[in-house]
Amino acid sequence: MFDTKTVSIEWGGKTLTLETGRIARQADGAVLATYGETVVLCAVTAAKNVKEGQDFFPLTVHYQEKFSAAGRIPGGFFKRERGATEKETLTSRLIDRPIRPLFPEGFYNEINVICQVLSFDGETEADMVAMIAASAALTISGVPFMGPIGGCRVGYIDGEYVLNPKQDKALEDGRLDLVVAATHDAVMMVESEAKELTEEEMLGAVAFAHDEIRKVIGAIIDLAEQGAKDPWQIDKVDGKAALLEELRGVIGEDLAAAYKLTNKSERQAAVNDARTKAREHFSGLAESDPAGYMGRLKLVKTLEGDIVRKAILKDGTRIDGRKLDQVRPIESMVGFLPRAHGSALFTRGETQAICTTTLGTKDSEQMIDGLEGLSYSNFMLHYNFPPYSVGEVGRFGAPGRREIGHGKLAWRALHPVLPSKEDFPYTIRILSDITESNGSSSMATICGGCLSMMDAGVPIERPVSGIAMGLILEGNDFAVLSDILGDEDHLGDMDFKVAGTENGITTMQMDIKVAGITQEIMGKALEQAKAGRQHILGEMQKALGSARNELSAHAPRIETMQIDKAKIRDVIGTGGKVIREIVAETGAKVDIDDEGLIKISSSDVSQIEAARKWIAGITEEAEVGKVYDGKVVNIVDFGAFVNFMGGKDGLVHVSEMKNERVEKPTDVVSEGQEVKVKVLEIDQRGKVRLSMRVVDQETGEELEDTRPPREPREPRSGGDRGDRGDRGPRGGGDRRGPRGNRDRKDDRGGRRDGPSAGGGDDHMPAFLKDD
Repeated sequence: MFDTKTVSIEWGGKTLTLETGRIARQADGAVLATYGETVVLCAVTAAKNVKEGQDFFPLTVHYQEKFSAAGRIPGGFFKRERGATEKETLTSRLIDRPIRPLFPEGFYNEINVICQVLSFDGETEADMVAMIAASAALTISGVPFMGPIGGCRVGYIDGEYVLNPKQDKALEDGRLDLVVAATHDAVMMVESEAKELTEEEMLGAVAFAHDEIRKVIGAIIDLAEQGAKDPWQIDKVDGKAALLEELRGVIGEDLAAAYKLTNKSERQAAVNDARTKAREHFSGLAESDPAGYMGRLKLVKTLEGDIVRKAILKDGTRIDGRKLDQVRPIESMVGFLPRAHGSALFTRGETQAICTTTLGTKDSEQMIDGLEGLSYSNFMLHYNFPPYSVGEVGRFGAPGRREIGHGKLAWRALHPVLPSKEDFPYTIRILSDITESNGSSSMATICGGCLSMMDAGVPIERPVSGIAMGLILEGNDFAVLSDILGDEDHLGDMDFKVAGTENGITTMQMDIKVAGITQEIMGKALEQAKAGRQHILGEMQKALGSARNELSAHAPRIETMQIDKAKIRDVIGTGGKVIREIVAETGAKVDIDDEGLIKISSSDVSQIEAARKWIAGITEEAEVGKVYDGKVVNIVDFGAFVNFMGGKDGLVHVSEMKNERVEKPTDVVSEGQEVKVKVLEIDQRGKVRLSMRVVDQETGEELEDTRPPREPREPRSGGDRGDRGDRGPRGGGDRRGPRGNRDRKDDRGGRRDGPSAGGGDDHMPAFLKDD
């Protein structure tokens, strides 16, 4: 029934299997990719006709993770997969970026690439399996795809490159999490987070990945040889060169003059005038030859690129007059928003970002629900790109795929230099609002975000800067551009972004618009980017060279304390009663983890100190001879019970209230009164005997004990009491006998018919009585 085609290879210690012909047979191409026990289905469908008037390539990639793949039920009210998560959006972009340049120019048929994770083994990351499945499905579909491509993840652990490590382990155990996509001959895309790797180490990782990718490409070709559909017949556009020269004669000089204007607004106005001139010149064809009319207008962008690219390659002249390796003027300022915990305004040429850093407690951590289960992140970076930043009218609202991707790139750049949770127990959120844009607002976000963190007092290891590199490639001739403009990005062949500290690279991202680049070009771009990053770091240090020593007055304070795990239940209390009482009484937030690490947070330092003392009183043991602050909680005939250390009670006997005689405890203390007490004794049962008389109640200093020591009592006389005879039944008779009404005097002369004003022993707790 099924005409199934299958190819398998051993790759990175696991079997990679690609299968087609059994599932999703009505799609133009469908591949089931299995790696380990992770399974991804990718189906490709393409429209057979182009919509009328369409002049762009409508490729859409969707990556979706099914919770059932990991044996989980989605959280939330609806209990089903909803809109794309951040990870799904980023993976969709990851697959889209390397395959988009591999479709021929002028191909405008709509294509859907849908990747669904059907099984996840908890070890094999699904994103790379999805990329391979998408490439294979496109290759066998018959659409004009100039692939295949392959993709893999690379780690750098103990000085060795590792193929396809688990994503969360790549940086936990090593120094690199790198994703590479490539054709057999050239690298198409790079995405990474690194712990300050050198340029040589990053190049080595890319080369290692490319070698491994070639094995996957071979498997895809084997599958295509078995089950590929007939290739589509694409109409070739004849006479393009002649039409381009015709257009050059009409507006070539106008465009050349426009691209010599250094101001973006003036340049755009001049380019728009040239486009209007072209429309007017060819308006006669609009009715007689609509296809010819539209074809000529579409070539305006091609002519713009041709003019700009030749000027750069021939004369080394950039649009704004800079040298190839020159960075635009930079101005930075910090602390300009009075209520923000940290703020920075970073301006580079005509690109500008307002970045703020907000510090929060553990309650503010982001909860992430994915195939791996629930996890929490204490570092967030959100990027916004309003339409006014480029002088346009457009949609303003929830972030799109591009904004999510740019924010994650900046996140990767700054994440490696953050302090540990133990050293800085705050949740950190950076917000970047782009207020002007003409080239690499994501790199401005990195620079501004770093400055805002330092302004907020986040003790990062070292400052981070970022730069965007461009490429003009014509045959064997190429030019690498530092700090590219928006037009250089649109008309060039590469968008290569590098960020890092003075010690090394923390992130690298590369997207190519041609069929890949060589290691020679990448090496040149990395070398030039290093010099640019160092220059930008120097400019940033003019505003702020290192993190501030103090947090903002408006930021919450967090103190940590470690307690014995056995004491956790005492701090929490039954049903959380104790910890709720601490929070309610002190006003501070208290978080405790399973290891006994407690975080106490508040914007009021006194609230933190009150909660800390309370918890210390619960968990710490009282010390004999030490003075404590306490509060009278109960008064009895023979003294007062005092609560001290927050969670402990002890007795101040009436005889320990003052050096002189005290008739009644209420003559000295009252309930709720704050007192200072010294621990005299802790018995085997944990009962505590306290004293007020040996402590100065004003200063808390210990006083000299002037009371003479009590003489030890002699043993009672009488010796052996001998045989006491028959005492009669216990249930009847007058048992008072010779003791009468028991109103006798003891050997010290005190009466024992009630609480003794002189400090008798009968109404004292047993542990306080003299031996």
